[in-house]
Amino acid sequence: MKKGDTFTIPFEVTEKVYRGFTDIFEDRNPLHMDDGYAKGKGFREKVMYGNILNGFISCFIGERLPEKNVVLISQDIAYAKPVYLNDRLELRAEVEDVHDSVGIVEFRYQFVNASGVRVARGKIQIRMI
Repeated sequence: MKKGDTFTIPFEVTEKVYRGFTDIFEDRNPLHMDDGYAKGKGFREKVMYGNILNGFISCFIGERLPEKNVVLISQDIAYAKPVYLNDRLELRAEVEDVHDSVGIVEFRYQFVNASGVRVARGKIQIRMI
């Protein structure tokens, strides 16, 4: 990978993804479970867990990069807009810097929904192993 390389990966927040997160992590906050509650707080329906996007980042690093000998060093994420069930998202990542001497690659990324609205952004740092 080299500076400027870009990756565009589609993801969808399916019922399976939502239920899997709920079942595994047992987060039953009504904002994530109850449409009526979420609407009462100003959202159009129940809001998906933000950490689902972290799972998509893990898939990107572990499965979608051309290099498989990597380990995630750090990631940060800033949520800009809510994500809802069945939203189709696109992860757009760009290699921001490569530090060959220590095997570190840094990415800047964003998640964009089908309407072209950025719902989250952040940085990822991986080490080549």
